[in-house]
Amino acid sequence: MATAELALALPAVILVLALALTGLTLGIDQVRCEDAARVAARAASRGEPSETVVALATSRAPEGSEVVMTGISGSVFVEVRAPARNRHLRFLPAATATAEAVLEPGAHR
Repeated sequence: MATAELALALPAVILVLALALTGLTLGIDQVRCEDAARVAARAASRGEPSETVVALATSRAPEGSEVVMTGISGSVFVEVRAPARNRHLRFLPAATATAEAVLEPGAHR
């Protein structure tokens, strides 16, 4: 009797564990994307070259992330998009983050 109950409960436990680990991974990727976007926006606001800004962002973001930088009327926006790492759970979103910084006096963009 206990074997049949275990055989029914074990797949549910494995599914819950997989969901929890995938959610934890997504949370870590989200924090890394936010950190990368914030650092890159800060560097861009100081007038650092675009290559340096992208290098800073990609060094902090999850592997394979895409960095998009735009400047509009005295501000700089940096968006970091991490690739989805959840091959089996397609309904979960990928991690993305956006940061904005005002250009400092004397900084050129």
